[in-house]
Formats: sequence, structure tokens, C-alpha cells
Amino acid sequence: MPSVLPDGEPMPEDGALPGHALAGAGQRPLGFYLHVPYCATRCGYCDFNTYTASELRGSGGALASRDNYAETVAEEIRLARKVLGDDPRPVETVFVGGGTPTLLPAADLVRMLAAIRDEFGLADGAEVTTEANPESVDPRYLAELREGGFNRISFGMQSARQHVLKILDRTHTPGRPEACVGEARAAGFEHVNLDLIYGTPGESDDDWRASLDAAIGAGPDHVSAYALIVEEGTQLARRIRRGEVPMTDDDVHADRYLIAEEALTAAGFSWYEVSNWATTDAGRCRHNELYWRGADWWGAGPGAHSHVGGVRWWNVKHPGAYAQALAEGRSPGAGREVLPEEDQRVERILLELRLVDGCPLSLLRPAGAAAATRALADGLLQPGPYEEGRAVLTLRGRLLADAVVRDLVD
Repeated sequence: MPSVLPDGEPMPEDGALPGHALAGAGQRPLGFYLHVPYCATRCGYCDFNTYTASELRGSGGALASRDNYAETVAEEIRLARKVLGDDPRPVETVFVGGGTPTLLPAADLVRMLAAIRDEFGLADGAEVTTEANPESVDPRYLAELREGGFNRISFGMQSARQHVLKILDRTHTPGRPEACVGEARAAGFEHVNLDLIYGTPGESDDDWRASLDAAIGAGPDHVSAYALIVEEGTQLARRIRRGEVPMTDDDVHADRYLIAEEALTAAGFSWYEVSNWATTDAGRCRHNELYWRGADWWGAGPGAHSHVGGVRWWNVKHPGAYAQALAEGRSPGAGREVLPEEDQRVERILLELRLVDGCPLSLLRPAGAAAATRALADGLLQPGPYEEGRAVLTLRGRLLADAVVRDLVD
């Protein structure tokens, strides 16, 4: 089942934010994340806040139904307008994730987007993305999304090999994600991403190369490649514990990352975040960049997290409890935290160091600055940017990013 929510102070019933949270808001981008918690089946590696029909049956009744979900999310968007008051910012990015957003009718996704447009307005050139399961869309569905204002789409591919997909409990067939790229292009989508996962038990180097070749050959302008993380409580974790499948070690993950970097770079992609590559600057996922740069976003939906001006909060997890709160005129927020300046500094280092532009050395305390000097000598940071006052990871540094961050935040 999904992981637990963090601890925090209670959320006000009206969702009101401290006055300082909106100070200087005009200088920060504003985005929306819309969480769709429904899945046809639960993948063995997944611990996201998602629910299958059998998991919802008898636990929330009609309130947890897909049928009225778009209107429920629209109600939270209207709440966001009240909470943010006369904030004049139009929304620059919208990202619909899950779960499987495309289990809902395309008209429902368009309806949620329309609520944002009606309440806040969309900035010129706003990026509007949805995740999609390759088996849950067809050309007509994609055309309806594009006509409704979506201009970017992200397909979950994971692997091109059937035996790897089977270990992950993925239900799509090899070749279908690549076909979806062509269908999305035909529908008029400007930007298309394929998500890949490496390090699945039983995956070989050749399997991974085949997946990369298939993804590149499909013609997306963005590829995300993530190392498989085996989360406690998942079906995959239980299978590994029982000895049914082997655990992949960190050295294999490093080798697979190097294979990805070589293949994607040769195909004209450039890394801009440790796990993300794009063919052009315009092809980057601006919504994710908003997260990594500590901007403002409102997360609508069960379990969704939000951040505005150093205040972070999260919604109740269950779709029924979420809908009940909004029906009663209450914020669905389960808790929040006001981030102290030191926590904000640490988070900036943690997130910005993953980016191709790196983070300012001015953020570092003396111990962190000394660690940066050592990282430079060890070939983990690039010399040129360092001389200009920024910590930017080398390729080797990207392999050891978590360790570098731990040292720099001291």
C-alpha cells in the first residue's frame, strides 16, 4: 500500500496560509499538479498513493468514484483561488500525474485544466502535461487531449523487454509505447516523453540497451531514466525478500546509467537533471524544473503535496476522505510545515545540485565549502563552473550525487 504521510502541524480548515507565504509571489512561477489516484492494476514496485477498483470498493463509496472525480478536483482548484486571494500570477505549468490519469475520460482531464484556466488563467506558452499508460489511449483520445489544451505527454514505457515488464507487473505490451509517440505527434503534441526504469531484477545490459534503442527510435524529445528503487511494503520487495528474484546492486545501477548517458548523448539528447535528458531546451519538463528550483505549486488530489513561499502541505490520502472534506467546504489538507530558512537552504542544495546549472557555492556553509573543494579535486564537480561560483556535477559526480549532496549540506 502507499507510504504514509509525513508529520506536521494541523492544516486550517479553510486552507489559509501564513501571510509571509505570499510575500514576493510575483517573482516566483506558479504551477499546478493534479493527482489522479486510480489504476487498473497495482504494479509490483509501486508505492504511490494509488488505488485499484478492488481497493476502493466499500471504502468511501460514491465519494471515491472516478465518475465525479474531475468536479472534485475542480472544487479544490476553486479553493486554491480563495486561499491565494488576489495573487495575480497566471499558471505556467500544469502536470496531471498518478496513478493513471488516462483511465479517466479525456473530457475529465480537459475539465480539470479548464478549472485552472477559469480561476487563474494560463500564462502564454504554458506547459500542460499528462502522464499516460500506453494501453489506455488511442488516436482519438490523444486528439481530444490536444484540442483541450494539453501540449506535452509522458508515456510510461519502463522497458522494451517482456520479461522485464513482467517483473515490474506492467501490463502494456512491448512496442506499444513507441507507437504512442507517433500517435501523439500525429495528434499535434509538441513535446513527448518516455519514462524508462533500469536495474530491474533479471534485466541485462543488453536488455537495457534494447530499451534505450527502442525509446530513442520512437522519436520523443525527452527521456527520463530512473534507477529502480525497491520500496518496503511493495509486492516486489516481498518477492525479493522471499528469494524469488534477485536484488540489483548499486554497481549495476551505475553501469546502466553510464550506458544511458552514452546512448542518449549519441542520439542528440543532453542531460539537464540527473535522471532527465532532452533534445532541446524547449523539450525540458518545465514543471519538474519548477520543483527543483523551489518555485510555488499547488497539488490537488488525494495525497498531493503543495509548496507556496516556504510553506509545504499535503492532502489526506484516501479519495473518499478527500472528496468528503471538499463536499463539506473544508480544506483536504492533512498537515503542513513552515520550512525554516536553514531547511530551505538545504533543500536548494539537494535539488539544484541535480541540475545541469548546479547550485551557487554561496549557499554552502564552511564545512560544505570545504567538501566542495574536495569534490572538485576528486573529479566530482566541474572546474569551469566552480571558478564561476557554482557547484556543477561531472558525469562521475552524477553517479555519486546523493553522497556529494550529503557532504555539501554540512
